Amino acid sequence: MIGITVLGATGSIGISTLDVLSRHKDKYKVIAITANKQVDKLFAQCQQHLPEYAVMADADSAQKLQDKLIARGLYDITVLSGATEIEKVAVLERVDYVMAAIVGAIGLMPALAAAAAGKRVLLANKEALVLSGQIFIDKVKESKAVLLPIDSEHNAIFQCMPHLTNESNAELGISKILLTASGGPFRNSEIDTLHYVTPAQACAHPNWDMGRKISIDSATMMNKGLEVIEARWLFDVAADDIDVVVHPQSIIHSLVEYVDGSVLAQLGNPDMRTPIAHALAWPNRIESGVTRLNLAKIAHLDFQEPDYMRFPCLRLAFDCLRIGGTSTAILNAANEVAVAEFLDETISFTNIPKVIEATLEELSVDQADTLEKIMSSDEQARHIAMEHVKRLGFNK
Repeated sequence: MIGITVLGATGSIGISTLDVLSRHKDKYKVIAITANKQVDKLFAQCQQHLPEYAVMADADSAQKLQDKLIARGLYDITVLSGATEIEKVAVLERVDYVMAAIVGAIGLMPALAAAAAGKRVLLANKEALVLSGQIFIDKVKESKAVLLPIDSEHNAIFQCMPHLTNESNAELGISKILLTASGGPFRNSEIDTLHYVTPAQACAHPNWDMGRKISIDSATMMNKGLEVIEARWLFDVAADDIDVVVHPQSIIHSLVEYVDGSVLAQLGNPDMRTPIAHALAWPNRIESGVTRLNLAKIAHLDFQEPDYMRFPCLRLAFDCLRIGGTSTAILNAANEVAVAEFLDETISFTNIPKVIEATLEELSVDQADTLEKIMSSDEQARHIAMEHVKRLGFNK
């Protein structure tokens, strides 16, 4: 039995992961699951999957979960709380695989701990590489961990590349990576109407069922920008060797172009259980529960170049990737602040990129060679971003 810890079990990726695992109880054992403050959801998951450990972000939530488990007679599940305990369940000896699905910068440390412990890391937390790309990759190499991407785009690229670890991209004949993007809910909206977009409208993604923060990132295309930065580290490619193409149907999940003119693509219905099942079973395959793709029913696939006037966040991400250092950490931190404030209806949708750009202009970029420097830039960026939120307000 393969032991698994699911970090961020109550989020959309965590829920999909547990769904796939429930289909293969003969192969996988859920050792630990973690959540932020969604006690009821984690309690239901505890009842179904009977993990050895359940970890909440804070002590109050942990106590509520403990009380529910005791009332149900589930005494064998150890309930823990706090960031340190979340890291601990990522490195337990009985754990072979770690699904790193905690959203945001807060997910960096447990994912890094799993990598340092030599686990198979199923990376759904893109911020881990956005913040600490070289450090994270070096840790994977040192510990001989297995790093497998869960984002549908990066998983698609992984599936389209030869798995010869000692060969460079040039030796493999890879010339370019193409990340597809749906364009989100505002791909065809008039740009001058975006100022009045509501959180509910921005969260209504046409193809994917995602959490609120990631849904907003998709609407601004910052999600694609973060994926561009992540792809640089996962596949050792330069910014100029990564293209983004808008593909509204989300059927082709990404492509790899080769020097001989071949372009390999991975296709499938937009369902995160496909990349999750792939990473769980790799190099083999297991059933995922995903509806089979019917190309005749889809009938046609559309593509277009991204509009950087409509999606300035994507431009900012490419700029930061080229600058390097802590600029990508600053970008991510400012974005997390701006998105949270938009969801709270403190700023308008179009002020999200304005907050990010103003923060990048104000804060100096440092070398990203230590976690201390990275986290210091992250903290400073959050403070500066909040100041710009206050200045911009909602109607400017």
